[in-house]
Amino acid sequence: MGLHKNNYTSAMMSALCAVSLLMPSTAYALTKMSGDNVNVEQPAIPGSSKNRTQALKKTFDGKYQKVLQLLKNDRGLISDIKSISKKFGIDPIHMVGAIVGEHTYNVDAMDRAQSYYIKAISYLKSDINFEYDGENITAFVERPQFEKCKSLKESLELWTCRENVWISKFSGKTVDGKKFPRNRFSAVFFQPFYAGQTFGLGQLNPLTALMMTDAVSKVTGARKIDASRGKDVYATIMDPRKTLPYIAATLKSSIDAYKRYADFDISTNPGITATLYNTGNPKARALTLARKNKALKAEGKPIETPQENYYGWLINDRIDELRTLL
Repeated sequence: MGLHKNNYTSAMMSALCAVSLLMPSTAYALTKMSGDNVNVEQPAIPGSSKNRTQALKKTFDGKYQKVLQLLKNDRGLISDIKSISKKFGIDPIHMVGAIVGEHTYNVDAMDRAQSYYIKAISYLKSDINFEYDGENITAFVERPQFEKCKSLKESLELWTCRENVWISKFSGKTVDGKKFPRNRFSAVFFQPFYAGQTFGLGQLNPLTALMMTDAVSKVTGARKIDASRGKDVYATIMDPRKTLPYIAATLKSSIDAYKRYADFDISTNPGITATLYNTGNPKARALTLARKNKALKAEGKPIETPQENYYGWLINDRIDELRTLL
């Protein structure tokens, strides 16, 4: 994701919104988004994505065609995508959009889905511990700064709270004589191989998976993953079939957040859900948009709608071709 390839600014925004996370939905009528792009032209593609693609002597269109071919060739995978989407109550085009976007702009697709799991085996042979400078994540979140999170039982709320505490209390600070990096929670504690790395068909990072484990378990009955069992977490996000419910849950959480907090129904716009899959922090972003629109309405001005980024723009632009996969 990379879902959660959020830059530090996005993470800080999430922290600033932490106080508002419990605010109720606005009182405005639900606005249903069309499936069209808001932007006439594709928003700028980040330099990091361009540089990574050029360094590998690839093109975005070439990578798009490769992931399209992967999906065309694996009817079993498409069948699983449709089945999982139905369980989570979302259009399967949202899952297709997230997968295509990740492999067009962030990583190169494998030739077949099972290759992701074969690649994973080399990682799963070694011990996987989520820690920083010798301090395991399970011990770290027992620090007193995380006290307010202890009453939260649902995994999305619990790990979101912990992420916000990291941003506000630890990131870039020295605490109890220990200096912590000014970086994302997921990069510091949850990427033991190297920072920024995400895995599998959905390019999820472990923190995102931990956030979604309750939703996945509730819908599918799958065993929950736990931060104390790093290998289980990685095996889940690297296995093509096991990771599909986590992709669906992540997309569903974005749809729910915008409906509840910003009064927008984005369930018919896969470009918007793909954008949120790429940027992360849907709840904080929905709250920010809600506050902005409240001010605009008070001034008698038109409200703003959610907008697709470069990643989501491609999905809406190629929507007819992508729907043929289903």
